[in-house]
Amino acid sequence: MTSSTLCEDDDMSKALRWSERWFRFGLWIVAVVFASFLIGLGGNIVENLPRVEQRLTVDSFLDQAVAGKLRGEIEAAQAARQVAQDAHDQAQLKLNSARSDASTARDTFNNWLATRSATQRAEQDAELIARTAALDALKASERQALAAVQAQQQALLDQQQAAARAEETLREMREVATEKYHEEMRSQELRVFGYRLLLTLPLLGVAGWLFAKKRKSTWWPFVWGFIYFALFAFFVELVPYIPSYGGWVRYVVGIALTVLVGRYAIIALNRYLEKQKLAEAMPDVERRKELSYDVALARLGKKVCPGCERSVDLTNTAIDFCPHCGICLFDHCHACNERKSAFARFCHACGATARESSA
Repeated sequence: MTSSTLCEDDDMSKALRWSERWFRFGLWIVAVVFASFLIGLGGNIVENLPRVEQRLTVDSFLDQAVAGKLRGEIEAAQAARQVAQDAHDQAQLKLNSARSDASTARDTFNNWLATRSATQRAEQDAELIARTAALDALKASERQALAAVQAQQQALLDQQQAAARAEETLREMREVATEKYHEEMRSQELRVFGYRLLLTLPLLGVAGWLFAKKRKSTWWPFVWGFIYFALFAFFVELVPYIPSYGGWVRYVVGIALTVLVGRYAIIALNRYLEKQKLAEAMPDVERRKELSYDVALARLGKKVCPGCERSVDLTNTAIDFCPHCGICLFDHCHACNERKSAFARFCHACGATARESSA
């Protein structure tokens, strides 16, 4: 019913006067401009809707006292690890130096010992004891340097493990907080979508009422502008922001709209058919009085009967009445007896004013 009404309106526009067409064109521009301003205002309102909710982050769901303590432990462990690393580097240098000294002394001692074995001089026994003591001292120094390196390695390992434990605890807390964050974000998205829905559904309701009751009123440009705005608000401002987990909303709304539009179309069709039956039962003269001049011209232009809208061969000069409903389509001018349209206001042959046929 809706599409046929729109087509009928379009056909009626073809029967309008030239100036009236331009006026209607200008009024359609007014409707579009009005809708654009409404869309701009609605877009600003919808854009600011998320601001009514608190901006959330993962840290919002952490125990800040515990998380702050863990972060402090991590920072302290990292600082201590850096100190231990520096001390380890220094101890490693000392160890390398002690090992080098001990290795050199060992080589010198081995060479001297080989020489003494060859000469077998007894006076060198005291020097052998001294060299052995010096070599033992270097080995002791090497062991001390190694112990220092191992101590720094232990300290470095302790700090690394402490930092790792704190980081693992903080990571587990963040995992729990992330789950809560996603749950709250889904809830927030649904609330924001609800705000959008609360704005757009009343607009659709008002637009539907205006379309059904006021689309042909004197203020029709503003009516159509509001209808375009409501459709834009639903399909552009609402539908793209339906949460992914709430896709069922799209189908529920689609089903509801389809049922409402279908119900309206079925009721309108039944009313139309009933109206047509009643109209076809009326006398011919009264039926033609009920028809609008522009509507009759538009239907004749489509080669259909203005009364019942069934197809009629209007080019056949033998047909003066609709074979389907019996309404008079052509009569004869009372002045010149020329065959003319029964809906014409003036005779096309002599210009005389048309008058109702006694038939």
